[in-house]
Amino acid sequence: MKSHPTLRKIGLVLKYSAPVVIIVWLLYSIDPEQRRQLAEQQKNWPLLGVAFVLGFTAVWLTFVRWWLLVRALGIPFRLRDAYRLGFLGYLLNFVSVGAVGGDLFKAVFIAHEHPGRRAEAVATVVVDRVIGLYALLVVTAIATLLIDMPDATPEMVAVCRATYLLTALGGAGVMLIMVPGFTSGAVSEFVGGLPKVGPVARKLITAVRMYRKQPGVLAVISVMSLAVHAILSLSVYVTARALYTETPNLAEHMIIVPLSMVAAAVPFTPAGLGTFEFAIDKLYEWVPAVETGVSGILMGLAYRVTTIAIAAVGVVYYWAARREVREVLEEAEQELHRDADGDDESTDASGDHVSGEEQRTSSPLDSADGEVARAAS
Repeated sequence: MKSHPTLRKIGLVLKYSAPVVIIVWLLYSIDPEQRRQLAEQQKNWPLLGVAFVLGFTAVWLTFVRWWLLVRALGIPFRLRDAYRLGFLGYLLNFVSVGAVGGDLFKAVFIAHEHPGRRAEAVATVVVDRVIGLYALLVVTAIATLLIDMPDATPEMVAVCRATYLLTALGGAGVMLIMVPGFTSGAVSEFVGGLPKVGPVARKLITAVRMYRKQPGVLAVISVMSLAVHAILSLSVYVTARALYTETPNLAEHMIIVPLSMVAAAVPFTPAGLGTFEFAIDKLYEWVPAVETGVSGILMGLAYRVTTIAIAAVGVVYYWAARREVREVLEEAEQELHRDADGDDESTDASGDHVSGEEQRTSSPLDSADGEVARAAS
């Protein structure tokens, strides 16, 4: 069923207006006394610098994680290109004018570079996203088990129960889809044919088929994902310590930050703008055993400044290879519209590599090397 262009435009307007409305509302709801106290509080700027380095390191690790997933499928891919595409994708999550996000951009770019490997390209970003999301729940579940909560509030009890339930369901789902019979035959055909969720399910099933024989890679990726979310939680904790005298402890931040990122992962606003801030504000109220006076909204905005600063690195790569990037963005938009219209191209879902494929020996981003080097000199 084809989607009407007007509906697409309305959806785009809502997508970018919603975070503005949410953030304005959150700023309006901040207690004036909290704003005054934060303004008068002496800031620890070196500690804020450490928080930025931690956040940057976590994002950098996600690029290495994706590079490992691409290489595991036998696709020629350089680590430096993973950095470039990673920063570009991170930037596009914030500023993409159309509906193309960073994940789709990276998948289409890989497919653009290696014709005939479209299914593998999509599989890399699907598995990267799924493992990353599940790792958020695992980190949160571990943190809740490490915290002594004799006087837990009803909200905190509900948070713990929801976390355990989602983690258990996610674990059961992972074990289920790793069973060969589930991703082939009648079951996979039925799931892939479901309305709305079918196309997404097909991509996930295809990705699982490709990586099922790579348990070592999946194990490394899983450990890296846990490290990424632990480092991001530490980054927010250090930020809080730099801005406030009394803050929730690190274990409590290991609950607050990952769950806020789960909320931000819902594809409602670009890069989770607004939804992350709303979630972290509520969790700063519910999770800490002792009230600290830390404003969750201000902490969310402080973290957002860090992510935007990291995304700014992508501007350099975009400017250096803007023509090639625009071409891939146009191709990604066409891909997105084909999916929305129900025109799904057949792909090799087996994960077997196409023999005799002509592969390019250089990347369009190679042109960025010279541009960046000249700019640096």
